Amino acid sequence: MSHSESASSHPYDQLTPDAVLDALCAVGLMPDGRLQALGSYENRVYQACLDTPEQGSAKVVAKFYRPSRWSAQQIGEEHAFSLQLAQAEVPVVAPLTLAGQTLHQHAGFAFSVSPWRGGRTPELDDWDTLEWIGRFLARIHQVGAQQPFAHRPPLNAQQLGRQPLQWLLAHADIPPHLRQPWQQAAEAAVGMAEAALAAHPATQIRLHGDCHPGNILWTPLDDEGRGGPHFVDLDDARMGPAVQDLWMLLSGDRMQRSQQLSTLVEGYEQLRDFDRRELSLIEPLRTLRLIHYSAWLAQRWQDPAFPRAFPWFGSEHYWQEQTQILQAQQLAMEEAPLYI
Repeated sequence: MSHSESASSHPYDQLTPDAVLDALCAVGLMPDGRLQALGSYENRVYQACLDTPEQGSAKVVAKFYRPSRWSAQQIGEEHAFSLQLAQAEVPVVAPLTLAGQTLHQHAGFAFSVSPWRGGRTPELDDWDTLEWIGRFLARIHQVGAQQPFAHRPPLNAQQLGRQPLQWLLAHADIPPHLRQPWQQAAEAAVGMAEAALAAHPATQIRLHGDCHPGNILWTPLDDEGRGGPHFVDLDDARMGPAVQDLWMLLSGDRMQRSQQLSTLVEGYEQLRDFDRRELSLIEPLRTLRLIHYSAWLAQRWQDPAFPRAFPWFGSEHYWQEQTQILQAQQLAMEEAPLYI
């Protein structure tokens, strides 16, 4: 498979444990040598333990950004959004300001450091939890609507559908007998998604952008009422419609998804109005994510973490399944939107 990163000189080959510890020392922290790699593929993320009289036995999380993905300005906007949310007492994990800044450079890597926060994946089959998350998302969007991003790319059909599709057709090693069926399904699905987004323009606000359950951590309430959900990753924050941060929390059949969405919106509208016209964008946005996800995997395949984590990618079964899923998405986009 042809890819955009060189296997012989993958940048993360240089990010050794010593390099991570040296980076932390360079911003005035004193790690005790204990590092734990955390689950992240796009970037490299490590939990580090600090052990000094001033810092006690605190834990921090060091995030090393994938080279050449985001510019310093784009990362700066992510950090500014996180800090605005934290200032508004929205429970997100914002980067620490060290040596007067939140973004640092070491050995060719841009990185940030944030406090460590524990938690578990929320139980999304619990209605109270869903309603709480709805309120939480509304608080994020209240801050997100205050000003736009100037440098981060928007969430639209061109960025998340058309461009990844063109890249896959030019570079992906799709088995010859499966290429045409997949291409036909992908082009038709992306075309329908483009038309739907054009026909139903929505208000664009700053979003989390990648609001799946794995990016929400839940902590039980303590005696002082502290706990509940918090976000740990705004790496994919973009401008887009509010519904983007709701639909990835839905699962199950149509009735189950409608019930879940109703509960999320019930919590959301306790704090912020939700434009129900955006419900028609759920399946188009899901379609764009499917295309973008295939391209994301293909473009990162020379990163050793990807074949280990996604061994099924690129197989004949994968492309057959994707063809069927994209054909099903065409039908889903023709159906009436979910009701709430």
